[in-house]
Amino acid sequence: MSGARNSAAHNENSSRIIRVGTRKSQLARTQTGFVTDMLKQCYPNTQLEIIAMTTTGDKILDTALSKIGEKSLFTKELETALEKNEVDLVVHSLKDLPTTLPPGFTIGAICKREIPFDAAVLHPSHAGKSLDTLPERSVVGTSSLRRAAQLRRRFPHLEFKDIRGNLNTRLKKLDEKNDYSAIVLAAAGLRRMGWENRISQILQPEDCMYAVGQGALGVEVRMNDTAVLDMVSALNDTETVLRCIAERSFMKHLEGGCSVPVAVHSAVNENQLYLTGAVYSLDGSDSLKETMQTSISPQTQDEDRGDDDVQHVGVTAKKIPQHSQIAAEKLGMHLANLLLSKGAKEILTVARQLNDAR
Repeated sequence: MSGARNSAAHNENSSRIIRVGTRKSQLARTQTGFVTDMLKQCYPNTQLEIIAMTTTGDKILDTALSKIGEKSLFTKELETALEKNEVDLVVHSLKDLPTTLPPGFTIGAICKREIPFDAAVLHPSHAGKSLDTLPERSVVGTSSLRRAAQLRRRFPHLEFKDIRGNLNTRLKKLDEKNDYSAIVLAAAGLRRMGWENRISQILQPEDCMYAVGQGALGVEVRMNDTAVLDMVSALNDTETVLRCIAERSFMKHLEGGCSVPVAVHSAVNENQLYLTGAVYSLDGSDSLKETMQTSISPQTQDEDRGDDDVQHVGVTAKKIPQHSQIAAEKLGMHLANLLLSKGAKEILTVARQLNDAR
């Protein structure tokens, strides 16, 4: 049955132009190019048109993300275009997508994850150094409360200051001014742009755990557009989908977001999904961190329920066993409940209040 549906989707989509929405930044356009190239490989006869637009997060560059208070800073305009049928699918950095999507939308695909870790990029005058060896009170730029909280804890000799702008803008601010000794960015963006040579240091989980969904690309579609939903499902990477469902579930049940420091690390090993989650105070002095695991192996060899149109934290992942998705979602929820039972809500409430007061 699933083969017949995919064939029908292929036939329908080959006769229409699929409009792909994206942000205008160079990184967003590059990431969208990766997705459209994969779609062309799967469906060589389908016509794709890229439509780029500016989002609220791209326009407000003088305020820290955590202070703006808008959950869909980098997605709202794109979702409006999706709702109005001006585009048929939207490519996002998954970490920008809230854990609850507007009614009628779903994440129809999560592509194979690039390295999810953060990276330190040092000012040219500090070439060859690391965050450990930077001079006392060196200023490190980051717009993320999550990064700042963990790095303050790990590198107490450094100072941290907000820096905004797209990837190009932040690198330019680092290179052309002496305001920052280093900046911290997602390694995935630098790698996708082919700028690995700018990476001075990859931050391992013991230094700085990453954001929910970091390094993964999500494809958002209208739930009722079954042809497009079936089409993009070919892009799903099973391990990435299950890890990101667990991470998003953890975030959702903590009621976290960019205004509080929440971090994760996940891995799959021999049909076991491992999830580490943590919450931090703004200065990193107070934290809670735990790890849990669950089995994601199929219940039976011939289990095939991946075409069920069921959402898990905003994700509809066809062709991936439902029982594995359910296990991943429950893992995130159980880990969040464990941290909440140990006082995570109090840490996050204080962090949110202090951030609002800054």
